[in-house]
Amino acid sequence: MFFIVLFLIGFLGSLVSGMLGIGGSIIKYPMLLYIPPLLGLSALTAHEVSGLSAVQVFFSTIGGVLAFRKGSYLNIHLILYMGSSIMIGSFVGGFGSSVLNDLTINVTYAILATLAAIMMFIPNKEINDFPLENVTFNKFIATTIAFLVGIAAGIVGAAGAFILVPIMLVVLKIPIRMTIASSLAITFLSSIGSVIGKISTNQVLLYPAIILIISSLLGGPIGANISKKINTKYLKLILSILILMTAIKLWYDMFA
Repeated sequence: MFFIVLFLIGFLGSLVSGMLGIGGSIIKYPMLLYIPPLLGLSALTAHEVSGLSAVQVFFSTIGGVLAFRKGSYLNIHLILYMGSSIMIGSFVGGFGSSVLNDLTINVTYAILATLAAIMMFIPNKEINDFPLENVTFNKFIATTIAFLVGIAAGIVGAAGAFILVPIMLVVLKIPIRMTIASSLAITFLSSIGSVIGKISTNQVLLYPAIILIISSLLGGPIGANISKKINTKYLKLILSILILMTAIKLWYDMFA
């Protein structure tokens, strides 16, 4: 029963990952934390959840990137600058998270979710897909933000896509479909550093990780294909609601 629940959580998270260009951990982290004990199953610690999230994100983003490989939505320069920077930051955060307690990890996640929720509700007129060949961005701001997000995301095993997406939309002014596609590739690079940091400090459970990997490879491509058929405004609305609900739930639980 425990592994069936893990599979369903992994599949749903990966489906959302492919649809919205995030690693899926924005909903998977609280699901792994809360659903098993609610069903009378063994509860996972914050360290175990963050370790499983890191591994799942690594594999779910592979499927999403492959689904977006055709077309011009993947911005190579954006991926190289932000991807290399966030990968270094996520390794630092993933490795250093072994000395943090569960409360610190949960607070870090809640802060990230809150910032993302605020940014997603900031009005942004440039969410449409204007000619992709004209897209430019500030390389210094992009790499600096990616490194800082990588550190925080590496701590919670989230790869940082759920905060990267609003940053790319609001700060860097990247069109939403390019943001979704490119953030999957950046998230994949981020997850490399996070996974190495988590595994090297023994924060990953083997068999649950295998279950999540299988479900991730199935759900990611399906979500990416669904994304191509949904209006961009609805994509942003779905992501905004998910992030806001998660932030509220985590803060409520910590204070309650």
